[in-house]
Amino acid sequence: MKNFRIKKTSIATAFLALTLTVSSCVDDLKQVPNTEETAASLYKDFGKYKNLLAKLYGGLAVGGQEGGDGAGDISGIDGGFSIYTRLLYTMQVITTDESVIAWNDGSLHEFHKMIWTPANEFNNAMYFRLYTEIAYCNEFIKNTTDEKLSSNGISGANLDEAKAMRAEAKFLRAQSYYHLLDMYGNVPFVDESTFGTLPKQIMRADLFNYVEAQLKESEAELKAPRTNEYGRLDKAAAWSLLARLYLNAKVYNGTERNADVIANCEKVIAAGFSLHPTYANLFLADNNLNNPENIFSVVYDGARTQTNGGTSYLVHASIGGSMVPSEFGVNGGWGGLRTTKAFVNKFEPSDKRGRFYTDGQTLEINDLGNFNDGYAFIKYKNIKSNGSAGQDLNWVDTDLPMYRLADVYLMYAEAVVRGGGGSMSTAVGYVNALRTRASASTVSVLNLDFILDERARELSWEMTRRTDLIRFGKFTSSAYLWPWKGNVKEGTAVGEYRNIFPIPNNDLAVNPNLKQNPGY
Repeated sequence: MKNFRIKKTSIATAFLALTLTVSSCVDDLKQVPNTEETAASLYKDFGKYKNLLAKLYGGLAVGGQEGGDGAGDISGIDGGFSIYTRLLYTMQVITTDESVIAWNDGSLHEFHKMIWTPANEFNNAMYFRLYTEIAYCNEFIKNTTDEKLSSNGISGANLDEAKAMRAEAKFLRAQSYYHLLDMYGNVPFVDESTFGTLPKQIMRADLFNYVEAQLKESEAELKAPRTNEYGRLDKAAAWSLLARLYLNAKVYNGTERNADVIANCEKVIAAGFSLHPTYANLFLADNNLNNPENIFSVVYDGARTQTNGGTSYLVHASIGGSMVPSEFGVNGGWGGLRTTKAFVNKFEPSDKRGRFYTDGQTLEINDLGNFNDGYAFIKYKNIKSNGSAGQDLNWVDTDLPMYRLADVYLMYAEAVVRGGGGSMSTAVGYVNALRTRASASTVSVLNLDFILDERARELSWEMTRRTDLIRFGKFTSSAYLWPWKGNVKEGTAVGEYRNIFPIPNNDLAVNPNLKQNPGY
């Protein structure tokens, strides 16, 4: 998969110099390069709209203009390191009890130690990656207004489809702003109308309102649940992200929105999704087939999306020591990702979600740089449900779930416990459905600590953990410690300012409208 190129060192320059190239779409949003054209001519031909939309989805999946993420979109960092999903994993998982990484590439080691600075190149790459995606979306939205569609002669069924595509672009832009809201707080704001000026900084509470409004706008024109092509968005995705936004509202703007969490979860649950009968199969190479649980996934394909991020990274990097790569459907391990004893200890022996490789591994982590320190965690594989390997032993076929029904069940349960209404017996039933699938013991009572742990068990390595810990007041505080938190083997509290990440120095240097987050 290829996506169009934006190389930059600052957000300011990104929006003053945006270029557009076309890619042809092949099989569920997988792309190959085609030819350059002007926006004016592109948007007159409805036959090109799907290809243009595929660029927006491609912005989540790959990091460069060539196979293996060559000619990276983000300057100053390798294309393979700068992929949306890989960076999101770094920020959301490696900073927590769920994962440690052995590698000392640049400042990567700073994340689990919680000692990152505004000069950290991976933090900066995440920030710029999010704005790159916003730029993609702004270009599409700018060229698909009702006025532009009319002037370009888009009518009838094509007009309806174009509006649904525009809604998908609005969702993807809102999703990027949601991640900025969550990770960076007060950030530069740009939309389809603000090209050519230095972005102004929007306050976190105002950005919350913008994301909420954009998701509601997109919901109105997105296709009904489970009616769009696989790998594309529908109304259920909007409800899922709205529920996640509302679940964290108190962090973002100081207001509880648990009743709204429940309302949106109920919409998803009523839309016909159901749990996959086998938990492990959710993370296999054919998880795009017969999967009633996933609401939206980032699509990967070993023949067409040859990237060092996404699930290729999650499979290869979690293999090392005496582990056998062929058992995971790949040709080698990278010896990077393991987990902590704090995470391991959350699972009862019967729980099938707690799959750890222990042969030659120690539970204690004395050396973060040694793959054998810490249990390896088994989740994603390039193996199909029939036991055969994916189509390529280097590039992984497994799609990466962004929203799935299990998360919706857990959000509903948490919002009920937090006093948002709903039914406690229904909430217990949803949690027990997850635990029964995993062969874990059922429960009769729910409390917040249990739900936080259950989210770790069910949603491990699905890029929610940092946000969850912050919501529960346990990310930076001494209320919960894990190995090497705060760069101390036993774990220690860190400054509360680390609940958000710093704005990159190089964006502050070129945009006088911006102020650094406190503490940095």
